[in-house]
Amino acid sequence: MSKPIISPSLLSANFLNLEADLDAINRSEADWLHIDVMDGVFVPNISFGFPVLKYVAEKCTKPLDVHLMIVQPEKFIKEVKDLGSMMMNVHYETCTHLHRVVQQIKDAGMKAGVTLNPATPVALLKDIVADLDMVLLMSVNPGFGGQKFIPQTLNKLRECRELVDKTGSKALIQIDGGVNLETGKLLVDAGADVLVAGNAVFKAPDMVEMIHQLKNL
Repeated sequence: MSKPIISPSLLSANFLNLEADLDAINRSEADWLHIDVMDGVFVPNISFGFPVLKYVAEKCTKPLDVHLMIVQPEKFIKEVKDLGSMMMNVHYETCTHLHRVVQQIKDAGMKAGVTLNPATPVALLKDIVADLDMVLLMSVNPGFGGQKFIPQTLNKLRECRELVDKTGSKALIQIDGGVNLETGKLLVDAGADVLVAGNAVFKAPDMVEMIHQLKNL
């Protein structure tokens, strides 16, 4: 079985010492850097905008995994692309015309992901999953770092794994929220391809070692 893709979440970084945190990510076995853009409308918080992310993109040597927790994410396809992003991920709940947005992301030269909130059923992706490069299942309610993992996510993950496999989709399955060594092992065993880890990585005594452990679950 292949090792999980690890995408540390910038939301948990120390923004007074961001360069040091990014240096540690660059030195580590992390595969991607997960970036949560929040607008205070779709989720009850505001994270960071593109002026800050421009410098993050210049410093980080890992592919950028950009997760837009915002309304009308299609308005920012160019800005996400201009960062050099590998993946642009939008929420099912914010896109009235999801298929169109997915195609616009791909036309811009990025991979396209779709995120589901904890209460949004996997079955709603049935008609779009074949077009996706990734499905992100939120294992906490989006908007804040450091929340407790929702156990029902494991059942939802198994259902998503079945849908992806049955449809022949090439989509990776990513999990975000409350991921640590304990929950990460359960998720990998249940079929997760990509783990987003925030506090588990950035609050660890040794970030590089923690990423190594997550990579080898």
